[in-house]
Amino acid sequence: MNEMQTPSLLCIGFGYCAQGLARHPDLAGWTCAATARTAEKAHSLRAEGIDAQVWPAETLIADLPPRTHLLISAPPEEAGDPVLNRYREALLDQRERIDWIGYLSTTAVYGDRQGGWVDEASALTPASERGKRRVAAERDWLALAEAGLPVHTFRLAGIYGPGRGPFEKIRRGTVQRIDKPEQVFGRIHVEDIATTLLASIKRPNPGTAYNVTDDLTCPPQDVIGHAADLLGLPRPPLVPFEQAQMSPMARSFYGENKRVRNDRIRQDLGVTLAYPTYREGLAAILAAEAAEKDGG
Repeated sequence: MNEMQTPSLLCIGFGYCAQGLARHPDLAGWTCAATARTAEKAHSLRAEGIDAQVWPAETLIADLPPRTHLLISAPPEEAGDPVLNRYREALLDQRERIDWIGYLSTTAVYGDRQGGWVDEASALTPASERGKRRVAAERDWLALAEAGLPVHTFRLAGIYGPGRGPFEKIRRGTVQRIDKPEQVFGRIHVEDIATTLLASIKRPNPGTAYNVTDDLTCPPQDVIGHAADLLGLPRPPLVPFEQAQMSPMARSFYGENKRVRNDRIRQDLGVTLAYPTYREGLAAILAAEAAEKDGG
């Protein structure tokens, strides 16, 4: 490939994580394209300089420029991965143009370990339907890696960051501190996700899976309590898990309990987390809110 060619990023799915990567300063000078669900969303992205096409765009893969990097964040469906269902053969045909593919998965692929530790070598034993779909999608993407496409899998913990912190819910009084003994969750700041993806782009190792989580797996009520402390507001009362008002989806998250190791992103990719625990992450979100308010 021509190393002088301007690299490009194509995001299939342009949600929170994809935006964090596409708008990262390290990608200044790259061309960026993305898919959108509606013509209105595509129009707004084009106003930002992003070449947006409404999904599904029939020529999305056939028209790839050289030195393309793909980020796949579209979730799998009952019928399988929507990107592979539509573009598997086109991706294989264009493999010489593609430098890197990142597939965003989830730590739900490990299922419930009753608080035990897992790493990337652990068996995938998903407990939830969404976890089972992710395992199937990972398997299908790995098959493309074995066929010569530079696919990398990123198993994300619970994502938070600007606009996705607990502060607004605490201010509104709509959040609960749910007490389920021994329950823990992992989490990761959106900026650290972008840092990890960029590190992989610089050090590609096709076929590899990476756990993307911070250093402190902990009970969720600890995070809510600390956020309330930062706001100077009373901590929401503890509610026993059995009595908590939650959607079926939210309740299902409590069916899995595990601790996820992140050694590989440190050792193989050289990642240093900007927010190694929720304490640094929440403080940064609140500081950014205050700066924006002062600036406004």
